[in-house]
Amino acid sequence: MRIISGKYGGHRFHPPKNLPYRPTTDIAKSGLFNILNNHWDYDQISVLDLFSGTGMVSLEFASRGCEDITSVDLNFGCVKYLKDNIKKLDVPGVKPIKSDAFKFISKFKKQVDIVFASPPYAIEKDIPSIADLVFEHNILKPEGWCIVETNDLVILDDKPYFSFKRNYGSTVFNFFEW
Repeated sequence: MRIISGKYGGHRFHPPKNLPYRPTTDIAKSGLFNILNNHWDYDQISVLDLFSGTGMVSLEFASRGCEDITSVDLNFGCVKYLKDNIKKLDVPGVKPIKSDAFKFISKFKKQVDIVFASPPYAIEKDIPSIADLVFEHNILKPEGWCIVETNDLVILDDKPYFSFKRNYGSTVFNFFEW
C-alpha cells in the first residue's frame, strides 16, 4: 500500500497482517482521486472517512492538502496504526476516532464536503443504508458528495441521491450528491 500523490506521495506502508482491513487498490484509488481532482480543491474541503481501516484514503486526502479529515473505524488496531502513521509523517488535520461508523453518523454534528465510506464487504446487507444515513443526518454540505465503495455485486443505483458510479475491476465507487 502507498500514497499515490501529493506531499507524501510514494510513501509505502506495511500494515500488520493481523489488522482487519481491505485496502483500496492503487488502480481504484488513482481512479477515484482523478475524479475528485477535477471537482475539489483539497485544501478547502472537509472529509469524513468511514470504515477507514488503516487510513490510507485519509492519508491520501491529507497528502493532497486536505487538513480537515475525520477517520472512523471500529478496530482499535487500525485506529492505532493510523495514529502511528500520522505521528511518523507529521500529518496535520487527520483525526482518527474509534467508533462504530453507523453509530458515529447519527452523533456527528458537523457538515463535511465529502463522506467516503469503504465498508467491509461482509456487511453487504447494511451497505445500502450508509448513504441514507448520511443524508438523513444532514452530514453533507450543499453540493457535497457521499462516496460508497462496494464490490460489483452491490447495486446502489436505485438509492435516493445516487448520481453516478465508476468501476475499477471489481471495485465500484458509488457517488451520491445533494
